Amino acid sequence: MNLAICSLASGSSGNCYVVKSQTTTLLVDAGISARRIKQNLSTLGLKPQDLDGILITHEHSDHISGLETFIRSADVDVYANANTFRGMRLVLPEERCRRFATGDVLQIGDLSVRTFAVSHDAADPVGYSVNFEGRCIAIVTDTGIVDRALLREIRSADILVLESNHDEHILRMGAYPWFLKQRILGERGHLSNEAAALALAEVLKWEEENGACKDRRILLAHLSQKNNFPEMAVATMENILEEQGCPPGSKTRLTALPRAEISPFYSV
Repeated sequence: MNLAICSLASGSSGNCYVVKSQTTTLLVDAGISARRIKQNLSTLGLKPQDLDGILITHEHSDHISGLETFIRSADVDVYANANTFRGMRLVLPEERCRRFATGDVLQIGDLSVRTFAVSHDAADPVGYSVNFEGRCIAIVTDTGIVDRALLREIRSADILVLESNHDEHILRMGAYPWFLKQRILGERGHLSNEAAALALAEVLKWEEENGACKDRRILLAHLSQKNNFPEMAVATMENILEEQGCPPGSKTRLTALPRAEISPFYSV
């Protein structure tokens, strides 16, 4: 296993990922209970003390709800930018808080972690690109738009965790109040299936034009329980990529991550 990722949970009710090399293991977000995190780590043959760091994308509860309790039993540093630490309003051991400025590159064990801004209604939300020996796993979730900087992060990824939160038609016709629909659909909300697919299509077309096509696994993430389902997310991505002239195949493999179960490890 060179560089790998496993989802412990991915959805509007909780998000938590394990990213690891042979010698370094990171947790990205802790949006499920501390008990579930420990149980899921145990299922993977890991203990809390095996972690070399916890990376936090932003302070919303579905990304940090288990952090305060979990950190009591885990002798591990927590990485976030200063605004996110303030926004979390959690009681964390100060000696375990590692603050960075968005855009910094972190070195944790043998992993180089690039931090980058995303567009979401949080204090200072970020995504992460984790790099090891020329391989890259990028986590791009909780963003309302994909700008040029995010497209560059997508291009760098061998494994891409990409938000595909909702089907826009289901959301618009559903029971959510209008203010919540506006929030989700806004530029600081969440990516729809279609928006995620169009962003990926732009990357694939750029690669083809520049002779830079690469093998890539796409893990569709943060699926809404009420406004999406895995088969729709994958089908929308496949259909739009085909319409855009870059159908998925052996070089672009699509998988929708489960909302509440452990996924397999995906490695590169």
